[in-house]
Amino acid sequence: MQTSSPATTQSPPVVDLRWLRVIPPIVITCIMSYMDRINIAFAMPGGMADELGVSASMVGLAGGIFFVGYLFLQVPGGKLAVHGSGKRFIGWSLLAWAVISILTGFVTNHYQLLFLRFALGVAEGGMLPVVLTMISNWFPDKERGRANAIVIMFVPLAGIITAPLSGWIIAALDWRMLFIIEGLLSAVVMVLWMLTISDRPQEAKWISERERDYLITTLAEEQKAIAAKAVKNASLSEVMADKTLWHLIALNFFYQAGIYGYTLWLPSIVKELTQSGMGKVGMLATLPYIAAMFGMLMFSNLSDRSGKRRAFIAVPLTGLALCLTLSVILREQIWLSFAALVGCGFFLQAAAGIFWTIPAKIFSAEAAGGARGLINALGNLGGFCGPYIVGVLISQYSQSIGVYSLALSVVLAAVLAMTLPRKCEQA
Repeated sequence: MQTSSPATTQSPPVVDLRWLRVIPPIVITCIMSYMDRINIAFAMPGGMADELGVSASMVGLAGGIFFVGYLFLQVPGGKLAVHGSGKRFIGWSLLAWAVISILTGFVTNHYQLLFLRFALGVAEGGMLPVVLTMISNWFPDKERGRANAIVIMFVPLAGIITAPLSGWIIAALDWRMLFIIEGLLSAVVMVLWMLTISDRPQEAKWISERERDYLITTLAEEQKAIAAKAVKNASLSEVMADKTLWHLIALNFFYQAGIYGYTLWLPSIVKELTQSGMGKVGMLATLPYIAAMFGMLMFSNLSDRSGKRRAFIAVPLTGLALCLTLSVILREQIWLSFAALVGCGFFLQAAAGIFWTIPAKIFSAEAAGGARGLINALGNLGGFCGPYIVGVLISQYSQSIGVYSLALSVVLAAVLAMTLPRKCEQA
């Protein structure tokens, strides 16, 4: 007569099903948000800047003002995901993204454009803290680095999709249809999201009882362990007094300045470097995002296996700064310079999944929701500063000076990563 071992009774029979039922809807939704966010990077060199009569500094402002609006729903979104329904929050957000994107296709001046970009930032503001909290609801700590990395892989995936799609739509139709078509796609994704996702294992109908019990027990034990180590379980005001929180915000600020400065100016840089039309620019711009997928997987796996978080944030940041610098130094050798831009892609998001494992290590689940919101909201002001400063430097000096400023920002982020306290490492 066979008896079940304790390990067999404790382990769920279909543990891998979570990766198939939870991750894909989140990734698809995040891809849509990123497409709506960066399509302006292709629209500007594709005719929008000329038709609206905007300068390089105004292009940078239009790209960056998104992140001012992005501030408003970060903390409410993170708290709602802990105490309410992140599913409904993102469902309404998707509807807002769709409407705002379609309206952007009808703008006639830069004032309308700035308002709609700001509104898009507000509508997208709660997305990342909500989905990261949902990941924490579904994946134990030993899997969370990989789960975060797969979700944050929406950035290169969105780039791989957006670059050729945007180039093709602009070449075949015009920049206005780019916003209208991608806005309609957001509405389709909203339906998919509402039909497939669940906030927590307790609410999912597709999960087995054994797997549900396993997840609830494992995640509860993690919270007990966090409480035993005196990790912060505090009000938002007390969390804000934590020095490590502000260290993470500063790191994220300089990192996001580099990421979005690069992302929003990449099509313009590639167009000027290669003297190509938008169709070819769209195809070339996919290569850095393909490289980004490999970088994210490699560094997140190395970090999860070794337990080292600080080093595997700092190393890709240093690589990104080096490749940004080489893309300028090698500018006379067109394809070597472009290869350096692809190298930037490899390192671009490699630190992101690792970075977002840290709040759950130093705060309780309840406090971590608000902490993620603050880190993302204030850190993403770098997403405003990066594109805008590059635009101003291009107007006043040259494109090369703008790229050097991004490299400097990323170096500062790498230094901040190495000086994080030891409690940020995996236990």
